[in-house]
Amino acid sequence: MLNKLVLSYDMRAASIFSIPKDLPDHERQKRRHMLASLGIAWLVMMQVMMFAFPGYLRGDYIGTESLAMLDTAIIIMNWLSFALTMPVLLYCAWPIWQGVFKKSPSHSMRVNMDWPVALGILTAFIPSVIATVSQQGEVYFESVAMFVAFLLTARYLEFCAEQSARYSSIGAPATLEQARIIMTAKADKIAFAFVIIQILLAIISGLVWYLFIDKAHALPVLVALFVMSCPCAMSMAVPTASSAARAIFLNDHSFTPEQQEFVLNLTRKTANQNLYGSLAWHILMAPLAMFGLVAPWVAAITMLVSSLAVAWNSWRLYKKFHNQGFIISLDWTAGKAVQG
Repeated sequence: MLNKLVLSYDMRAASIFSIPKDLPDHERQKRRHMLASLGIAWLVMMQVMMFAFPGYLRGDYIGTESLAMLDTAIIIMNWLSFALTMPVLLYCAWPIWQGVFKKSPSHSMRVNMDWPVALGILTAFIPSVIATVSQQGEVYFESVAMFVAFLLTARYLEFCAEQSARYSSIGAPATLEQARIIMTAKADKIAFAFVIIQILLAIISGLVWYLFIDKAHALPVLVALFVMSCPCAMSMAVPTASSAARAIFLNDHSFTPEQQEFVLNLTRKTANQNLYGSLAWHILMAPLAMFGLVAPWVAAITMLVSSLAVAWNSWRLYKKFHNQGFIISLDWTAGKAVQG
């Protein structure tokens, strides 16, 4: 279970995703609720992917009688996929819809990180429903289920890292929280600009495909770009890095001010690697999606890969100071952590 995931061999030590001892009950309830939604989304995703398999087999090479049987199976599987996807949209993805209609402190609607996610889901789901009812065209229920499941995975890791970084802060220097606030502000600005640009690219690319290239392929291109516009990995960049630093400080209370500053510098470096690395990954994948080379389900997988890469990179920071459950010695004069 992700709830039990720790990134060290000593289960008693603080780690990036560990549950703080003084975590309030309402925060623990949020964690359990997110885990339940995540589990349902993954179960539905795997089942819907199985239902989508007959559609992958359809082709002109199949005989007339076999093709008719296959089409009947596809129609049945599409309706089953539709029925299973509904709980994912109405329950698992409920925080996304709440985020879309969330008002700013000035009580005005504003574009936030949930907008591209909602657009991607609706752009794939509504045509799929129409295709299911009319029994014509392709459906993307598996892409919707994958998108929601992978998104919830990234957000659960981000949520656990934020809880771990903000609670049980005794032993962590105050400068860590100050650095986290500054890094978060920068990451939010970059992620917001990325989302706006990505949404515009998705709309323009979809129109170009529809008007000039291939109408049938315009929707998959649009959905793939909307899926890739979700800044999940970028939103994890700072929480996971600051959580790693917090775990380092909580596992060893003997740091001098110079040593604390050294860890903070590594934390800033890791957060920047997470942020700009995930941004570069999106920039690399966007042209491929614009040229129609990335299917919506592949776009969902790339989103998950970038999020897991961010979590792994932050774990590397934590691992530099931890070896088989023991805090390792540091060669401060050399200016680097030594793993012995």
